[in-house]
Amino acid sequence: MDVASLVSGEWYLDSPALRALRDECGTAMDAFNALGAADHAGRVAVLRSVFAEFGDDAEIVPRLRCSYGFNIRVGRGAFVNADAFLMDDGPITLGDHVRIGPSAVLATALHPIDDHRLRQEGWERTAPIIIGDNCWLGSNVTVGAGVTIGRNTVVGAGSVVVRDLPDHVVAVGSPAVPIRDLPTE
Repeated sequence: MDVASLVSGEWYLDSPALRALRDECGTAMDAFNALGAADHAGRVAVLRSVFAEFGDDAEIVPRLRCSYGFNIRVGRGAFVNADAFLMDDGPITLGDHVRIGPSAVLATALHPIDDHRLRQEGWERTAPIIIGDNCWLGSNVTVGAGVTIGRNTVVGAGSVVVRDLPDHVVAVGSPAVPIRDLPTE
């Protein structure tokens, strides 16, 4: 089992190597979450050492949880509020100036639905999450695997996003659906 299996979209089983990578990430997140409130530079240093990309002027407020870290890309000026869980078994991309409210969950893992035996055995696969530039996800938003949210889109608090959302809309609900258009740039 290699790391490429995480992003391939193919079915795979957990392994000691993957658990070791999650432990490494967990140790880095312990360090990130333990830093003092004013130690912004220290938090940025931890995230830049773990994430694939962490843009200038981006900020993530503790507590943060993620699976591996190396599958996360955060654009310039992005802001992720407290208690986020970025389940980056597969790639997660946050565009420039994305705003994410407290207690958001972005989960890229999928498990078998129709094949009960494979689910019981622990098979999983991933699908990427992409959040476009200048999006705002309200507090307690959950974004499922394989979802792309278009630029300048706003997702209301408590919504569950399981399908792609286009650019320039406000979407709410479970499942989230567009309820109105927003002006274009």
